[in-house]
This record gives sequence, C-alpha cells and structure tokens, in this order.
Amino acid sequence: METKKRIVIDAGHGGAEPGAIYEGRKEKDDNLRLALAVGRLLEDAGADVFYTRVNDVFDSPLEKAQMANEAEGDFLISIHRNAMPQPGTGSGILSLVYQMGGPAERVAQSINGELAQLGFQDLGIAERPGLVILRRSNMPAVLVEAGFIDNISDNEQFDNQFNQIAQAIADGVLKAVTQEEAREPEFYQVQVGAYENKAMAAALTRELQSKGYPAFMVYQDGYYKVRVGAFLNMDNGVNMERELRRNGYPTMLIREKKIG
Repeated sequence: METKKRIVIDAGHGGAEPGAIYEGRKEKDDNLRLALAVGRLLEDAGADVFYTRVNDVFDSPLEKAQMANEAEGDFLISIHRNAMPQPGTGSGILSLVYQMGGPAERVAQSINGELAQLGFQDLGIAERPGLVILRRSNMPAVLVEAGFIDNISDNEQFDNQFNQIAQAIADGVLKAVTQEEAREPEFYQVQVGAYENKAMAAALTRELQSKGYPAFMVYQDGYYKVRVGAFLNMDNGVNMERELRRNGYPTMLIREKKIG
C-alpha cells in the first residue's frame, strides 16, 4: 500500500448475542477467532487495524458502525458465518454490501475471489441496505459470510483451512485497497505559500478568499501550506497558476491524490 490505511475489523455478534448456533457451535466464537487472525495478517502487511471487539462482548451493529466512524477507518470488514432455516441446505461464501457499484463491491469481489480459490462455492455479492453496520458506516463496508455454520462440510473446511481462509480474506482486502489507491483521481492545486507560522498562512488564505479565489490551508511536512483550487484537468491548474502569478503571488503547481 502506498499510504497506510486503517482497516476496521468487526467480529460479528458477541456476548449475549451468539449469532447462529449449530450443535453447540456458536457463530460469535468463529467470527472472533477469524477476525483476529485476519487483523494480525493485515497488521503484518503494514495496515493500521482497529477491532470493534477482541473478546466476547456485545455491542449493537449501530455501536459498531459508530466505533468504525470514530476510528476514521478507510474500510470496514465485518466477519460472520451464514446459516439456513433448514441446516445443511446452504454452502459457500457470500459477501454483503450496502449497495453495488462502488469500492465496497470491489473489495467484496476481491475477497470472494480469494476464498473461491480455496474451494468454497462463491455465492456472490448481495446488497443489504437494511443492515445497520453497512448503512451507518462512513466508509466502504463489506460483511463476509465465511461459509455456513450449519453445514458439516463448510465447518470442516473452516477448521482444516482456517489459516488459509484468514490469509485469503486478508489478501482480498489488501489487493482491493491497492487497486482503490490506483483509482484515486489526481488533483492539481496551486500552492501560494508555506509557513511555519499558522497565523501567517491563515492571513494569506483569508486575503485570497476575499479576492474570490478558492483558497484553503493544509498542514503537511511541518508547514502550513496555502493552496488554491483542486483541478482534475492540469490545464485548469496551469491557468490558475498563471493568473495568481500575474497578480503578484509566488506559485507552485502541486499534484495530489487527495485534497489537502
């Protein structure tokens, strides 16, 4: 990863809420074990990992979404296991997202692809806008159903290939995050000044704004930098730079992947 991303890992259910139960096996326990394993692998790969729980406690899906938001995560991965009304009738992996067509879907596709290589039946990706943890998180969120807890074959695979499953999920996340970084648009900004003194930078920002320029201030590399505009088209950035220079401001054209 070019920049360190914060990945929020949620182990579904917990505490008094066991999730699905089959022959004494509780989903909450499988979820936690797998979530911790995935998190460790992501940490080893350089990601910043935040866990919604690391032991057997219960927080509501809304509280977990709020935790993720307060942690300012870049992505949220919620680990679950599936179940059917009639045990043994479902098998495979499934990922749920709030809506299709965005980064969450692409992360889900990457995770499913890695898990399918282990031999799991890929049941695809489904929209679940009613799930609170997906709806209320401020970041791309994926709920991964890692096999059916009420299917003997899926449980055997979960236990026998546990490390591979954790690695597959981690690899799916990492590959998708890297691809998302490459998709981030580049913005061209005109830098007009860089100051150690915040007040001086703020004064220049206000001056430019009073003249109608879309000026703003960022703190970067120990300096308060005053910049104008954020242009997807480099020519527009160059034109703004020329105008500012004609009006007596020292300028530098900056290329950034993210505003500020």
